[in-house]
Amino acid sequence: MTDLERLYHRLVQQLAATDPARLHRPLPLDEIVHSLVPYRANRRALGVDTSEEYELVLMRLCAGEGGLVRTEPEEARARFAEELGSANPDLAALHSFESVLVTLRPEPLAAALESADAELEPEAPALPEAAPLPEPPALPEIPGLEALAELDDEVEHDPDPETIPEPESETRCAYCGGRLPTGRAVKFCPHCGQNQTILVCPECRSEIEPGWKHCVNCGHAVSEA
Repeated sequence: MTDLERLYHRLVQQLAATDPARLHRPLPLDEIVHSLVPYRANRRALGVDTSEEYELVLMRLCAGEGGLVRTEPEEARARFAEELGSANPDLAALHSFESVLVTLRPEPLAAALESADAELEPEAPALPEAAPLPEPPALPEIPGLEALAELDDEVEHDPDPETIPEPESETRCAYCGGRLPTGRAVKFCPHCGQNQTILVCPECRSEIEPGWKHCVNCGHAVSEA
């Protein structure tokens, strides 16, 4: 992009961002110089190092170079073109007219706006294709593994815990601690001969515990009961 195109695109971008309706209206040259695209705020974007370089590019734009704009009055445009044709252009000619109007031509304007839209919406870079994952290494064969699997199928599984009959709880003599027979009524201990039925006091017939020597109700001796 040339320095003239940079100035033109900068002017178009500024108007599109602040007041798009003015893109199609005449613009005072003084406003372009002092507020729309001033030198100090745009010199880096325009690629110019001095104000003289900036005014020279501006004069080329107003002289009609590249057919980007239409300048009024015509005598101002002719004067700018005349100065550019000389060996040493007089840049003061830019300020020798009371009112110079610059209108953006439709075709270059449409192209500039299209280019600005393309810059605002850059294409997303194509993502590199992911490298295929390596295949996992084959597991080594274990000798006899198939035989172990077949043997496991033949082994009888443990029976269901619910089907295993619970062992009958042990009953022991309250006197000697000997184990009493299960599955039948036991009235006397087969080891010590003590009565295994409920003991009662021979005096008041109150229930007594094995090993008591006296009734807790009447105090009667029950050691021999």
